[in-house]
Amino acid sequence: MRHTLTFIAAAFAAATSAPAAAEVVTAENGHFVTRAEAIVEADPKAVWLALISPARWWSDEHTWSADAANLSLVPQAGGCFCEKIPEVDEPGRFTLEGSVEHMRVIQAYPEVALRMQGALGPLQSEPVTGVLTIAISEADNGTRIVWEYNVAGAMRYPLPVIAQAVDGVMTLQLTRLGNALGMVEAPAAPAAPPAPAPDPAPDGGDAPEGTGQDGMGEGGDDAAIAIDPDAVLEDPESPSAVDEAFEDLNDG
Repeated sequence: MRHTLTFIAAAFAAATSAPAAAEVVTAENGHFVTRAEAIVEADPKAVWLALISPARWWSDEHTWSADAANLSLVPQAGGCFCEKIPEVDEPGRFTLEGSVEHMRVIQAYPEVALRMQGALGPLQSEPVTGVLTIAISEADNGTRIVWEYNVAGAMRYPLPVIAQAVDGVMTLQLTRLGNALGMVEAPAAPAAPPAPAPDPAPDGGDAPEGTGQDGMGEGGDDAAIAIDPDAVLEDPESPSAVDEAFEDLNDG
């Protein structure tokens, strides 16, 4: 285990200091990968402590309860990235407290990497598997955060549309985390927001009215960021820093 941690840290230290970026790496055959990268002023410990406290920086627009304060994350294998749905007790209406599991932790190396499995937002209604890997490494001008979401499976959304929308949301969350930690290099982002992902079925289960998960964003300052998939799929085979960092784990 100690060898694995040393390898991961060394792999990132050896990585080239490419400009921070955000892109749809691939989108084909029921599979897409989004990748975003940022560099922040904070040291790896501060990055880790912020990362495992999503209530501090996650966007309200991309929660079921419309309030990121209801989010929690247990940074241990099997731990839940969950959301509490508060009870309602008001004249004419009463509900019990509910909850949502956004993702489940499958790997937690403090100050190095967090890997979770789950289908975020509108993907939750689809039989897909998603793996989010967030890797932390030292950079010449701060701490680099690489954020990669790998999704595969049958889904009723048009692949280019959902990949673009998810990429926008992932870029947004990393940007908000980076801003909370002192952004040095923000993820590159196009100017226009994407069209909302369409309802997968006429009677599909939407998020509660007023929340942002089902449409991956509802505008405003926290609107999702668009990236044209055709413009970023020139070299889908090129390995990412995440792939290189976890090479020994993937091979083993």
